[in-house]
Amino acid sequence: MQKRDSLRLLGCQVAIPDAVCASDRDRHVASLCEGIADHLAKSGPVDLIVLPELCTLPYSREAFEALDDLAESLEGVSVTCFAELARAQGAMVVFGMARRTDTGFRISQVILSETGDVAGCYDKMHLCQYGASCEKEFFERGEKMAVVSLKGWKVAPLICYDIRIPEMSRALVLEHNADLLLHCGAYFRDESFATWHNFVTTRAMENQVYLLSLNRAGKNYGNSLFCFPWMDETHPAVAFAEHAEEFRFLELDPNLPDETRSMYTFLKDRHAKYSL
Repeated sequence: MQKRDSLRLLGCQVAIPDAVCASDRDRHVASLCEGIADHLAKSGPVDLIVLPELCTLPYSREAFEALDDLAESLEGVSVTCFAELARAQGAMVVFGMARRTDTGFRISQVILSETGDVAGCYDKMHLCQYGASCEKEFFERGEKMAVVSLKGWKVAPLICYDIRIPEMSRALVLEHNADLLLHCGAYFRDESFATWHNFVTTRAMENQVYLLSLNRAGKNYGNSLFCFPWMDETHPAVAFAEHAEEFRFLELDPNLPDETRSMYTFLKDRHAKYSL
């Protein structure tokens, strides 16, 4: 079995105000970092702090039409603020923002080390264009996955619609040895909302990994879910609040993925090739 430490994670199901200018965005991010620090002051340290997709701005056509003002580079105010949080807490921070590039805009999960340095940046590879989503009209898609190491764990972000593309989770686990998937979303309660958890639990169990599926809070959002490598009637997933903000502390057992794989040999029993 792989040697690694246990991991303490803070999943932040947070509400995002309807800010459509940069100054409102900056106030929101400062308030968000302050609120997280307040929770940690009462509860003790964590290793990893996770926030939802595009947590610095509303998920709306109106906000996307204002990306010239709202999108930022990796040297922007939001990265600076979350980097200060990472340094102050001695924890890795993963948060979502609209990232400005030389050619346009991308939906990104930025990974900050406990020293506040940019350890990675994942740009959403699969853009959603149905229901409440209109991403292909405003964003470029990313071209590569990201995996970082934390206390012996291989941690990889996915963003919202990515979970419905099984090849991505499979590649992260089989080719890049990820054992914690951070699925950060902005799941609006449209016609696809009811099937979201089915995809999440399937990805966790078929790949036998921990998976945090983190939504934003609000009337039309909520219901984040934390999945284990194995789940059943006596070992259920951990459900967040239906709508309200919630800061949930989660403990990851370093031995559970290997124990699960030794008992349920899904991955080991794969054929080398599937063809007719």
